Amino acid sequence: MDYYHSVNGVLADLEPVEPVFCHRPHTARRAAKWFLDNFQGDVLYAVKANPSPVVLDALYEAGVRHFDVASPKELERVSSFKDARFYNMNPVKHPRHIAISYFDYGVRDFSVDCMDELDKVLRATGHAKDLNIFVRLAVNNNSSMLPLDRKYGVPLLDSAELLMAARLNAAKLGVCFHVGSQCMDPEAYRQAITLANQAIVRAGVLVDTLDVGGGFPSAYPGVQPLELGHYMNVIHEAFEDSLASDNARLICEPGRALCAEAGSLITSVTLRKDNYLYLTEGAYGALFDAAHLKFKFPVQMHRVGANSEQAKLTGFSFYGPTCDSIDYMPGPFMLPEDIGIGDYVEVGMLGAYGQSMRTAFNGFHEGPEVIVGDEPMHSMYNFDQEQEDVLADNVLALEAHLSE
Repeated sequence: MDYYHSVNGVLADLEPVEPVFCHRPHTARRAAKWFLDNFQGDVLYAVKANPSPVVLDALYEAGVRHFDVASPKELERVSSFKDARFYNMNPVKHPRHIAISYFDYGVRDFSVDCMDELDKVLRATGHAKDLNIFVRLAVNNNSSMLPLDRKYGVPLLDSAELLMAARLNAAKLGVCFHVGSQCMDPEAYRQAITLANQAIVRAGVLVDTLDVGGGFPSAYPGVQPLELGHYMNVIHEAFEDSLASDNARLICEPGRALCAEAGSLITSVTLRKDNYLYLTEGAYGALFDAAHLKFKFPVQMHRVGANSEQAKLTGFSFYGPTCDSIDYMPGPFMLPEDIGIGDYVEVGMLGAYGQSMRTAFNGFHEGPEVIVGDEPMHSMYNFDQEQEDVLADNVLALEAHLSE
């Protein structure tokens, strides 16, 4: 994969027609090192967030040795990390996938949220005696931008039977939960750990591992979470106050927080109609979250051969390249008001789920991938004054546009 010092170098060399995905592995390494240095337990990377070999290798180089995988395909991607430990934390799995994970890849850690799933894991592994079973609890997701509590999790009042059954059949027992993606309040983790402690007490079981899941946030325009250190402090305090701290190991599963800054996408403007820009990437590609979850990703205009002076920022909506009318990203995305056909738009913070969600629908969303050495538009790890100024200008422009 070709390396460039900056996005400007990519554009000068390629003058691309198709979208270009820009990897920043140095930012993934930086994020991983922060978590490894500040989280008082083991850090699992949620492979679903970005399974690109560039990102996986960067995280491994930084010291990550625990990976959360949901399928044999994800296991394949990390199987070369011979000293790593793999966890299947998807609470509902196909029996064949359980068997492949256990017998072919040596996975011993599985999560369940009901008796039928526990029975399935036991049968698929031949009632193995070396299983580490995690019981996933249903917890409040009200502090997250993307709640995940409807699909998985056993309610507190129903958890005792499952915890006791898992304890009887597992070499080690864990409790896990997920506070929702892009959690904006660290106290959500305290509440969830308190609920987990209540479940442990009600069941009267000894727990070997407490998994606080993912949900650690990233920065986006108009969305600036508290520093991640606040999340660590709350988690560590709540853990120390729980019964599990007497003997249990603590783990977490960051996905977005480790890789969001590690990718951006260069797409070109093919048409402008008023404040609607037609782009070469869209909802069936890396901009899935912008379309369906209404994420307002950071953006920058690039104009090959032009000076750095840009016009006043104004809000735009995007249409993608497919024939489907739902290929639409409402934004608003703040860009220079003179943007037009032939200009490029770089969309930042797509390291998380951008690559994962791309399809080949209508024959689009395929293009070169490169590695770039410049910094992301936003960062939770290394804000310098210039970055803070850019973020502040973008937020002010967005607020002014929304107030019009």
